[in-house]
Amino acid sequence: MKRILLVVHPTRPAAEKFGNILSEKFLAEKFEVFSNQPRLISGTKPLAQIENLDLVIVLGGDGTILRAAEIVRGFEIPIIGINLGNVGFLAEIAQPTADEIVSAIRSGGFHREPRLVLKYEVIRNDKSIYQGWALNEVTVERSSTQMLELFLQIDGRPLSKWGCDGVICATPTGSTAYAFSAGGPVVWPEVSALVLLPLAAHALFSRPMVVSPDCEIVIDVLSKEAQISADGLRQIELFVGDRIILTKDQDEIQLAYINEGNFTDRLVAKFKLPIEGWRGESS
Repeated sequence: MKRILLVVHPTRPAAEKFGNILSEKFLAEKFEVFSNQPRLISGTKPLAQIENLDLVIVLGGDGTILRAAEIVRGFEIPIIGINLGNVGFLAEIAQPTADEIVSAIRSGGFHREPRLVLKYEVIRNDKSIYQGWALNEVTVERSSTQMLELFLQIDGRPLSKWGCDGVICATPTGSTAYAFSAGGPVVWPEVSALVLLPLAAHALFSRPMVVSPDCEIVIDVLSKEAQISADGLRQIELFVGDRIILTKDQDEIQLAYINEGNFTDRLVAKFKLPIEGWRGESS
């Protein structure tokens, strides 16, 4: 028996409708089906034990996939994203049918993509007050209208002091999210690297940087107040003198895909890149 968790966006009618179709088909195959919204999806149970799951299917957008990652972090449980949102960069390129999904899961016909996870720690008065993680990015940014002053160090060596709106540290997965919108590079998921990107920095040197995930990145807050955000979901307030330590997490998140297609195909499809006739018109 396979145990499937359906993570459904609670306010999207399309997610609820498709979730009920999937639930009916999985139950007909004698699967055990759980959901984060058991009141919306008929035949499903509330999730009790994460470690017993075989697979997570997400019906929503990238934000819903990030919330599913919160559920399974620490367990090697694959997440398949079915985009019912906007861009849906972490999801399947094209939405498979319910029958295709059930068939692929029954036969194991999907492939995994392990994704690097970022870990962060907040130090205040020489004590660790908070630890967290992010699949996309950790952002230290201003919490008021005043410019933020930050001091960046890598592997114990000073790099730069910036007056800025903030700093993004993104994983390859997050390189197509906030960091992309702020002018950072696109990093293929299989590349083991982190992107550092100052936001509106008042400095001569404020370029995006790609660094090793084995580096220890330290950001000291020199302003009265700021905030740290992980994947836009988890925020805490920061104060002058706080230190943020960023490193690669020991755990990975397992994204999974049913349809054929690599990251290049996903990039072209999601951003609608012009590829037709790229070698010119035939004579």
